[in-house]
Amino acid sequence: MIMKTALFETHVKLQARMIPFAGWEMPIQYKGILAESSAVRNCGGIFDVSHMGRIHISGDQSTNLLDWIETGNIETLRQGRARYSLICNEAGGILDDTVTYRLDDNKYLLICNASNRDTILDWINLWRNEKYPDTHIDDITPDTVMIAVQGPSVATLMDQLSPQQPSSLRFFGCMEISVSGIKALIGRTGYTGEDGFELVINTKDGTEIWNILMNHGMSPCGLGARDVLRLEAGLALHGSDIDPSVSPLEAGLGRFVKLKKDFIGAPVLRLQQQSGLKKQLVGLYVEGRNIPRHGYPICLQEHVVGKISSGGYSPTLDRNIAMGYVPPQWSSLGQNLKVDIRGKLAEATVTALPFYTRK
Repeated sequence: MIMKTALFETHVKLQARMIPFAGWEMPIQYKGILAESSAVRNCGGIFDVSHMGRIHISGDQSTNLLDWIETGNIETLRQGRARYSLICNEAGGILDDTVTYRLDDNKYLLICNASNRDTILDWINLWRNEKYPDTHIDDITPDTVMIAVQGPSVATLMDQLSPQQPSSLRFFGCMEISVSGIKALIGRTGYTGEDGFELVINTKDGTEIWNILMNHGMSPCGLGARDVLRLEAGLALHGSDIDPSVSPLEAGLGRFVKLKKDFIGAPVLRLQQQSGLKKQLVGLYVEGRNIPRHGYPICLQEHVVGKISSGGYSPTLDRNIAMGYVPPQWSSLGQNLKVDIRGKLAEATVTALPFYTRK
């Protein structure tokens, strides 16, 4: 059965185009993907991201559990801070990419992707039962709403709405605040390449917060704009750019992997680091009008050497961009390649990621 977020009726009233996504009925767009992308880059926009998994993990062994399943160092994560990390299987493949907030000494909030929520819950419970029984797992996804508010005007606006001055937070900081008198957990995080925040709120307050943000000039934005913005920012999407067949090192996420500590998949990743990679994620500028899509072959001359993982038109850069995997010998900046787009070869050039960085 397809699920609906607490903001579903709000989206319908705004005449959003709704589609099934990761088991949820979600807004793909309101006024249009290009207009919504522009709003975020130039002012601010709001996204319903309540489909994302939200899992409370607490207890005396909670830190040890998270340190074991995540590639990042959770033990050193301070209260009031968040950390991006990967959860790998024993073969070093990426089960999911996550953000973990440390709320207290032995209390965390883990944010995972919607399509992986059941997988990650099962994985956490497996290792809780196996190694860390003094840990409590609580899936709060159904009881909360999550709203991302992103863009250059957002910090100023949030300071107007909250006496706790959210602009004082560093990037990847978090704290409890009130927004026009409504309690929320706020993190200075996001998935657009812009400054902004993500708010976790009780379900009953979600619509009110959404309307407050809209009434203060924030444009409602759908998953279509979110995908365009994250691609411009060179941010990986699980299920497209990363999955269990890909390691964090191959995906260019090695900076989020602490190989000196023990975690699931660490022995394989250490060996991979020593022996070298067989494939590597790169950014590509793709010439022509045709759009490079997920799965399209990447060619050297006429020989297939890799494939596109994500691609599309960038309204910010006014050109086609893509990410994809190629052997390391063909991954140098400036390397000329081609993308097979429905039987026609389009010129492509390896370029640095991210494609877009905010000023």
